Amino acid sequence: MDKKKLKVVFMGTPEFAVASLKALVENDFNIVGVITAPDKPKGRGKQLGISAVKEYALTQNLNILQPSNLKDPVFLNELKALDTQVQIIVAFRMLPEVVWNMPPMGSFNLHGSLLPDYRGAAPINWAIINGEKKTGVTTFQLKHEIDTGNILFQAEEPISQEDTVGDVYIRLMQKGAALVVETAKALLNGEISLKPQNIVGQPKHAPKIYKEDCEINWNNSSSDIHNFIRGLSPYPAAWTKIIKKTLKVFSVEKTEYELAIPIGHFHIREKKELLIKTADSVLKIKDLQFEGKRRMAADDFLRGFQVDNPNDFE
Repeated sequence: MDKKKLKVVFMGTPEFAVASLKALVENDFNIVGVITAPDKPKGRGKQLGISAVKEYALTQNLNILQPSNLKDPVFLNELKALDTQVQIIVAFRMLPEVVWNMPPMGSFNLHGSLLPDYRGAAPINWAIINGEKKTGVTTFQLKHEIDTGNILFQAEEPISQEDTVGDVYIRLMQKGAALVVETAKALLNGEISLKPQNIVGQPKHAPKIYKEDCEINWNNSSSDIHNFIRGLSPYPAAWTKIIKKTLKVFSVEKTEYELAIPIGHFHIREKKELLIKTADSVLKIKDLQFEGKRRMAADDFLRGFQVDNPNDFE
């Protein structure tokens, strides 16, 4: 089948999805429709803001649909009228069966993990938090249960000890875009081989992360805390309390220092280093954001920091 005869509907909202849509456009796939989130008020002025996918789609003069209800008969009729052969979903919301089962060649999704590991809303975060040495991207067919459909293609990506979720996000965004194009080409040429998801051992989950989940437990080992912080950096950001105010922590470094202070207590060393005691060692906080302040290096923060007890404090 010629690329122009394969009608594609793309569904996505954030920046992560833009790379895949852009790759499809640049590879001359026939995008007959782009489904994205409705415009929402943003900022202090509450002016309507558009999604990253819509912003790109407008530059390409693509047909854009923004349903608030995916079961709305008006939207379903509009979608059916596009007469698409396949739907490609990247970072979009959960679809009802009437939508994902509509095209004759089905719908496939891009997920930011090596399924069946890390099914759920935050796969990149949890892979780093759990200290994984590798992750990847997967394209798979949609079915009733979330993230459980037959695997189409996968691509691995190594994770270094210093990678943050922001670092891995960018690499998976690009790797995922290439995998989406590879999957679309295989569908076009009838070269698809389906692989069921088989879980071996304990399943690894990736549930949505809320603010309360991001509080640092200093009773953990320094290694676990390091993974936890980089798995939430730069967003949503790990946090702790310091003199009753919130301190976001974006990066830490293990030290050889020994401190005779309780676990979870901070110590300022020579007015240059912000240290904290963990269960098994001492960590130095390198990059932070104090409540009401901008993000900055720890030494910059300490130059303007005032506290009654400048050596040890909670």
